[in-house]
Amino acid sequence: MWLKLLLVAASVLLSSLAARRFGHAVGGTLGGLPMIAGPIAGFVLLAAPVQEVQGIASATLVCLPATVAHLLTFAWTSVRGPWWLGLLLANAAFFSAGLALPLLQMPAWSSPPLALLALVLGQALMPRLHVRPAPVAISPLELACRVLAAMLVAWLIVRSAGLAPAAWIGLLLAVPITGSVLPAFTLPRHGAAATAALIRGFLRGLFGFVAFFSTLGAMLERTGALTAYVSAWGAALLVAIGLYLWQERRARRA
Repeated sequence: MWLKLLLVAASVLLSSLAARRFGHAVGGTLGGLPMIAGPIAGFVLLAAPVQEVQGIASATLVCLPATVAHLLTFAWTSVRGPWWLGLLLANAAFFSAGLALPLLQMPAWSSPPLALLALVLGQALMPRLHVRPAPVAISPLELACRVLAAMLVAWLIVRSAGLAPAAWIGLLLAVPITGSVLPAFTLPRHGAAATAALIRGFLRGLFGFVAFFSTLGAMLERTGALTAYVSAWGAALLVAIGLYLWQERRARRA
């Protein structure tokens, strides 16, 4: 449990520091990368058979459309509503989609393409609010509150997962903690346009998330665990950075 709490704290801290230095979009992109799930997958890889890790990678990707539903709901609610309403509706969308997806009983090979399709649709359906890329003023007190709030949410989820039925456990552990905490702090402090930029960046980072788990699952069949893990991180970073540069060039041209 403490490992997950520390990873959550590190993810929120690094994403907030990136936003403070480079802007909301960069902070969101870093938050969307597998900053929590990636290290956990590495620890599992050290202790579990390859087949089990492949199953975890596939199951993680199955939940990604629910994460996209969460982010889209929060982004659109933030246009006119307060942060707490966005958080409430976003989590309702996440759990509704997350409970429905396993009922479809899709084959394992379909998880990566469906996850990518969900991300493409998510980018297309995001509200079009413009904010200039610029450093964000985040005080040390707000930074500490972000980290503490994320750790509290993670603690509640982990504790609930231990008491919940088995069908709920995987879904509870897939709750987008960083994608809940960062927008909830950004909206009241910086407004709807900044929140949309943050969430758009988060969606961009999730392309790297998909690249990580798709590469990990595919390469475990062909190479050693270390090679597969390092390659997965390389793929995640290349995809996220490439998409960021491409979208920034498009924005400058527009």
